Parts: sequence; structure tokens; C-alpha cells
Amino acid sequence: KMPKSKRNKQVSLTKTKNKGRAGKEALVKTINDTLEKYSHVYVFSFDNMRTAALKDMRMKLKEDRMVIGKQTVMQIAVGRSPEEEPEENLHKVAQHLTGSSGLLFSSKPKQEVVDFFASYTESDFVTSGETAEQDVVIPAGPIPFQHTMVDQLRKLGMPVMLKNAVVVCEQDYTVCKKGATVTPEQAKILKLFDKKLGAFKPTLKCVWTDGNYEELV
Repeated sequence: KMPKSKRNKQVSLTKTKNKGRAGKEALVKTINDTLEKYSHVYVFSFDNMRTAALKDMRMKLKEDRMVIGKQTVMQIAVGRSPEEEPEENLHKVAQHLTGSSGLLFSSKPKQEVVDFFASYTESDFVTSGETAEQDVVIPAGPIPFQHTMVDQLRKLGMPVMLKNAVVVCEQDYTVCKKGATVTPEQAKILKLFDKKLGAFKPTLKCVWTDGNYEELV
């Protein structure tokens, strides 16, 4: 255990704007309170924020505690220097709290957590601006939609028509090509056809436990 004076160190948020300050102070308090309840602190990163996938991961890690918030505030909470840190060497994890990342607090054996992240991936729909990982072509012929969808599909760029009360794609239609940036219209079409081209694959960056810091990448 660290000396009480260090664990109870007051965190300064004077450089943050007044607006939202209460929320930032609450985030710092959450991290500091959680720190006392678990033996290990991990930083994990992810490329694309996917709310459904994060919710699924929280459920699978329900014995642990995930914290995702403003990166600079989380850095302040764990300390950006030895003088600021609430626990010995905890400030070293702050360097990984950049971009899209979060904290995971756990008391499970380290290898169990490492194995979970190594195997965890969740497929999801791509969103506008992401890169298509494969070609997607809708073949000419009947497609499984109600006749009320014709106008919407046409507005999205699909060559469809109504034939004998059946929605038909008039020709092979390329929704997206591998390596190309997905447009808003393409993303909507892929979702309508239940094509999940995206993947949520978080990566462990480091772990801290009892004053010891270790890189995991």
C-alpha cells in the first residue's frame, strides 16, 4: 500500500473548462475509487467505437470494471508524472491513454485477461468513412424486401423495380469495393442486407499491478 498522503492526493482540473467540470471530477473519482477495489489496471485500445460491441464486452467482463472517458481526464486520474500519480508507477499507463482507449480494472490472473483480449472479436456493420474489407455485390434478381422499400432503395442508388409485387434488382449491383471508403448510402445498404463487414477488436496495451508496470504490445 502506498502512503495515505499519496493515495489521497488531490487532482487539479484547473486547466479544464468550467463547463462539464463536474463530469470530469466524477470520472477522476470513479477511477480513483475503482483503483482501490481491483489488483490490476489495464489500458486497451480500439480502432472504431462500436457501442453494441462495447456493451457485449462489458457483459463478458462483468466481474471487472471498464472505464471509458475523455483521454486527458483519465490521464490526470492515473497521473501524468510521479508527482501526480496516486500509486507507484501508475503514471506510466497514461502514455497509452490516447486516441480511442479505455481502462480495465480486474482482479483476475493476468494471463486470463490477456487470453480474453487475444481471442475477442465482434463483427459489426461498417459505418460511413470506414474502409471496406471486401467487395460486396448484390446479384440481379429478386431481393427480400417489401414493396414499400423500393423508393428508399432507389434513393440509396440501387437499380431496383417492382415486378409482380416482388422487389427486383435489375442488374448486378456493386455496393462497395475492397479498400474503398464506405459512403453513408453504402453503409445503409449493407445494414439493410445484414452484411457485417466491420470488426471490433480491442488490444491490450499495458498492465499495472502493485507498483509494477508492464508493456503488453
